[in-house]
Amino acid sequence: MSQIKNNNKMDLDKNHNQLPIRVGILIFDQVEVLDVAGPFEVFSVARLNEKRRQIEPSPFRVLLLGEKPDQVLAVGGLCLIPDVTFDNCPELDLLIVPGGWGTRIQINDVKFLNRIADRVARTKLTASVCTGASLLGRAGLLDEREATTHWRAFDFLHKASPKVKIRKDVRFTLVEPIFTSAGVSAGIDLALRIVSHFFGTKIGVATARQMEYPYPQSDHHMYI
Repeated sequence: MSQIKNNNKMDLDKNHNQLPIRVGILIFDQVEVLDVAGPFEVFSVARLNEKRRQIEPSPFRVLLLGEKPDQVLAVGGLCLIPDVTFDNCPELDLLIVPGGWGTRIQINDVKFLNRIADRVARTKLTASVCTGASLLGRAGLLDEREATTHWRAFDFLHKASPKVKIRKDVRFTLVEPIFTSAGVSAGIDLALRIVSHFFGTKIGVATARQMEYPYPQSDHHMYI
């Protein structure tokens, strides 16, 4: 299992050293609410200086990315409105691909998958939550790579990407340039580790504390 080894922040290359770090979270009909809202909360809560929390913004700027500008209906009926579409989305530093029941439909939409693949190719880091991994897998992005997903969706991921190396024993994988996480709340764990990936463990831990959420010290599951 992966453990925290240092507190050093990631060295951003010269093409990605400007703040804020631009994050795009993909949304679509029947996307899982917490797959979107969990990472959104983490990135919006993060601060580089806790003493200036009330007056300094997050180092991340989060955009909801939709295929079309129309609102989408998430699992449970929550309405989400995209900030941008694939056609007008600015360059991203990080792309989040969530899961949800809608992935069972989107996985057969070749145009949608191609647009994801195109965006991934232009993005420094990509991360999936839950069955979002199956979308990446069907797009051909997980061949021979380690990945995980919701425990009920291991077969779904295997069918989407027979060559993927499925990790059934972890809550998230951190192998650049594509990170993956298990289902629902695991997206929060992954997002916190992404904060640390960019800015060091101290900032990740402080973000978790502000949320009153346990910082993921390792990738192991919280349940048996």
